[in-house]
Amino acid sequence: MFDVCQKSIRGGITTAVVFALLAATWTSPALAQKKNKTAAAAAPEPAPVKRMDTSVYVWPPPPAIPRLKYLDYFSAQKPPTVAATPKAEKKKSWMDRLAGVSQQEADRKAGRTPLFQLLTPYGMAVDSKGILYIADTKVGAIFVVNPETDDTTLIKNGSDAKFGHIFGLAIDDSDRLFVSDGLYNHVLVFNAQHKLEGAFGEGVMNDVAGLAIDNENRFLYAANTGTDQILVYDADSFKLLRKIGVPGKDHTLTAPGTFSKPTNVAVDKDGNLFVADTLNDRVEVFDADGGFIRAFGKNGDGIGEFARPKGIAVDRDGHVWVADAMLNRLQVFTPEGQVLLGFGGFGEFPGQFQGLTGLFIDSKNRLFTSEQYMGRVQMFRYVPDVDARAEFERRKAEAGKQAAESTPAAPASVAQPSTEVTPEAQKNTAMPAAAQEAPAAVPQQGSAAK
Repeated sequence: MFDVCQKSIRGGITTAVVFALLAATWTSPALAQKKNKTAAAAAPEPAPVKRMDTSVYVWPPPPAIPRLKYLDYFSAQKPPTVAATPKAEKKKSWMDRLAGVSQQEADRKAGRTPLFQLLTPYGMAVDSKGILYIADTKVGAIFVVNPETDDTTLIKNGSDAKFGHIFGLAIDDSDRLFVSDGLYNHVLVFNAQHKLEGAFGEGVMNDVAGLAIDNENRFLYAANTGTDQILVYDADSFKLLRKIGVPGKDHTLTAPGTFSKPTNVAVDKDGNLFVADTLNDRVEVFDADGGFIRAFGKNGDGIGEFARPKGIAVDRDGHVWVADAMLNRLQVFTPEGQVLLGFGGFGEFPGQFQGLTGLFIDSKNRLFTSEQYMGRVQMFRYVPDVDARAEFERRKAEAGKQAAESTPAAPASVAQPSTEVTPEAQKNTAMPAAAQEAPAAVPQQGSAAK
C-alpha cells in the first residue's frame, strides 16, 4: 500500500485523495459483496483427510512372510454420537477464550459425562467374548473395551471396588476377573457381571504385580515383587499352594530358580510357567510343580538380551514374547530361549513404544501391548505357524508356475533327457530342509540387532 501511495503522490494526486479512494473501496457494500463472492468462488474445497495406511506395518518386513500385523490402538473412551441437531452451548466468556478451558471442565459445564482416558495402563486380559480389560493405576479403574467397536465402560474405584495400585489382571474360563493391588497387597475377584465377590492374599502378598491363570491345572500365579517370589494359589478355593523363590535377600539373588523383583508371569499350554525376572534381566521357566527348568537372557541391548524385561506372554504355537521396558522393544523366543524376532524402539508410530510394560495374547491371536508414557494400548494380529506355512506353500507354488510359464518349449527334434532322477542327482539338487518347509517359528528379523 505504501508503494501505491508514493507512486500516486509522484503522479500529482494528493495523499488525501488516495486515502479517500481506498476508504470508498473498503466501505462500499456492493464492492465488498462482489469481492466476497469472487473469493468464495475461487476458494478450493478442503482436501479430504488422509488416514494412515497401517497395512504396511508388519513384522518381519517384506519380502519375508509377516508374523505380526498392526491393527489398532486404544487410548480413551470413544466420544458419544453427536445428535443431528445438538443443543446450542452457552457462548464462552472472553476469559474462557483467553485462558482456555480443559475438556473435562467444558464437559462439566455443558452437562456432559466426562470421557476417561488411559494414563498408566499396565496389566491386560481378555474374556470369552473377546472383550479387553486394562488396569490403569493412575486413573484407578479398569477399562473394559470392545476392540471391534471401541465401546468402553469402566470398573471404577470407589463405586465398584476399592483400588489402591492395580497392576495385574487375569480372567479364568468362567470369566471371573482377578485384579492384583500392590498397595493393599491382595487380589480382588469379580464375577462375570463385574460384581466384587471377594479378596485373598492379605498378610502374604507384598507389592504384588502380574497375574496368570492355568485353567487346566486351576492355578493362579502372582508375581510377589516385594519378596522376590511367585505365589501359587488354587484358582477356586484361593488357598496358597506353594511359593517359588527365596525371600528376604533384598533383591540380590541371581542363582537359577531365584528372582530379583519378578514383575510378570505367563503360562503355556503344557502348564509351564514363564517369569519375567526383571532386575536379573532374564526369563526363568518352571514346570507345573514349581520345578526349575531353564533361564535365558542377560543384561544388554543386543539380540536376546534385556534391559528390564516386564511384560511376558506365550502364543498358541509356544513362542515366548517379552516386552522390554527400557529398550521399548518386543522380542520373540522359542521355549528354549532362541531369539526369533525383535522389533520396536522409542517412538509414537505403530510398533514403537514409550514405557512398554504390559503384554497379552488372546485366543484370537490378538496381541496387546501397554505403554506407561503414551497412555496407549496397541493391538496386533499374530500370524500362527499354520497360516505362515500356507502362505509359504502358496508362494512356492506361484514361483513354480511363473518359472514353468517362462521356460521355452524344447524343439521336437531334440532328444529329451530322461525324467528319472537318480539318488545321486536328487542329493545334489535337493533344497535345504529349511527351504522345503515353511518356518515352524517366527523368522529372525528386525531391530533386535544392535
